[in-house]
Amino acid sequence: MQTVRYAVIGGSGLYNMPELTDITTLDLETPFGKPSDSITIGNLAGVRVAFLPRHGRGHIYTPSEVPYRANIFALKLLGVTHVISVSACGSLKEELAPGHVVVPDQLYDNTRLDRGRTFFGNGLVAHVSVADPFCPELSRIIAQGTREAGGTVHEGGTFVTVEGPRFSTRAESEVFRRLGFSIIGMTTSPEAFLAREAEMCYAVMAHVTDYDVWHHSAESVSAELVFKQFHANIGLAQRAIRNAIALLAREQPPCAYQDALSSALATARERVTPETLNRLAPLIGKYFSPAAR
Repeated sequence: MQTVRYAVIGGSGLYNMPELTDITTLDLETPFGKPSDSITIGNLAGVRVAFLPRHGRGHIYTPSEVPYRANIFALKLLGVTHVISVSACGSLKEELAPGHVVVPDQLYDNTRLDRGRTFFGNGLVAHVSVADPFCPELSRIIAQGTREAGGTVHEGGTFVTVEGPRFSTRAESEVFRRLGFSIIGMTTSPEAFLAREAEMCYAVMAHVTDYDVWHHSAESVSAELVFKQFHANIGLAQRAIRNAIALLAREQPPCAYQDALSSALATARERVTPETLNRLAPLIGKYFSPAAR
């Protein structure tokens, strides 16, 4: 299996970009099932990049149904160290207008269902640190790449993840605003947390599609409005990703979280079963090798 360092999780317009060449597709199996869809791998800016459609081709998974663990685990199998997440979001602040891009630095998980929040459990406990859920270096590169692509970029802010698939009530939207949140979406949790457990650098390019429902002078959010605005931003997203990948290849920043599990594994090594070790070997194998003992 080929090794790919950089990956993009997003929608169909991203892996269909005309600059992508030498394309192959992979269908992978993981201990957590199949990913959302086949992974497209191609050359972009002279670099091999993996593209994974979060909701599957044709948008077949709700935010709660996305196989987040399988998606991240599959990218880990490829050797991915840096993940760029591209998503639509609603704005909770006047200055974050539809068409703008936000690169958040904080995340609030307001989901309720068990979306597969962790790779651990069943005899192996890990308490990973996610005080800063997004990689600052990767966030900087995404912002720079978007700005160079002609986009209006806002750096920083808190991204609140809600369960979906419904949109917010006006009361919920107002509460999120009073809590100081910047943008709202449905998929960044637990994706960001799983990426940390997989010791990957992860950051978000969030495309503002609407003002949620708090903005009484603007059109209330709807699926039609979201898809219309996001499709209008596809060209920007493609250029920004190309720029970001080129910057990553040029700067080659080390993964700041490549040892995120080093102080997180709480279970005594001798209590971890061979079955668990084999199942999670791509994530934890280096901590159980003879050299690590």
